[in-house]
Amino acid sequence: MTQRVFITGAGGFLGRAIALQCLQRGYEVRGVARGHYPALEALGVHMRQADIAHPEAYASAEGCDAIFHVAAKAGAWGSRASYVSANVTGTQNALDAARRFKIPKLIYTSSPSVVHAGSGGDIEGLSEADLSYPDHYSAFYPETKAEAERIALAAQSSALSVVALRPHLIWGPGDQHLIPRILARADAGRLRHLAPHKLVDSVYIEDAARAHLNAFDRLSPNASCAGKAYFISQGEPWEIQALMNGILEACGRAPVHKTLSPRLAYMIGGALEWAYRLVGAEREPPMTRFIAEQLSTAHWFDISAARTELGYEPTQDIRACLEALARACATESPKV
Repeated sequence: MTQRVFITGAGGFLGRAIALQCLQRGYEVRGVARGHYPALEALGVHMRQADIAHPEAYASAEGCDAIFHVAAKAGAWGSRASYVSANVTGTQNALDAARRFKIPKLIYTSSPSVVHAGSGGDIEGLSEADLSYPDHYSAFYPETKAEAERIALAAQSSALSVVALRPHLIWGPGDQHLIPRILARADAGRLRHLAPHKLVDSVYIEDAARAHLNAFDRLSPNASCAGKAYFISQGEPWEIQALMNGILEACGRAPVHKTLSPRLAYMIGGALEWAYRLVGAEREPPMTRFIAEQLSTAHWFDISAARTELGYEPTQDIRACLEALARACATESPKV
């Protein structure tokens, strides 16, 4: 029987990659997104345009075998209400839809930032069991993603199997978030490294999507992965300066070696947050305290559990991924 899957945020970077891999398997793919994505529809994805904060967004999930709940409000700027609406209410609606339509599996896309307190210091080679949710977050994104992850994992039952994946720094061709920001700052001469030699994890888009399919394959009420969260990466931490410069060079830019004190960046971030809130600015400041913390601390993780319990294994090393990105940039456009 043909598998049917429902993907929230199917038009986004990760959601689209998951949708394409499901299509390659011969699955019937249904998706929801706030925008209109005719290219996905042309490939055979049955898209619905809606806001996941509203229950009706999940109407076409009926009859599906799994929900991939990928959609979220990311970034480091916006009202708490907007983050709660997308990340917490949206997740609760996904769980409610799974129960209502008797969908047996839900794969939730979380984030490693749910266990990163920023000011708490470096995370180096730690596993899921080593890290707990911090008492304080410096931004609404990790705070609401943590709340949503708790809600999702608590929903694990004999009728609904749930697993949470925490992919770290997803990048690759088609990225409209991380890579464009790096390029824009470099092009404007505003890119600085706060802690050039700190090690960070990242994950290439194809492997990030594949991890979700691994979770789908393994998930069941009695599976070892049921009700648990997993870090997902290439398993190859790089110095943050080397990774960012690798991306710049793959996209035809010169490497950047300028630095900025983490303490100064944090102070600038706090001042800009205050000023932007004072004038009611909607666009994100060029620096925030959350971004300063993320760029000035090491964060790489032990992915042994994902390897063992999900059967996840990165398919290529980061140098090969950078070569693939360079080929995409050369043949398509700087939009990557």
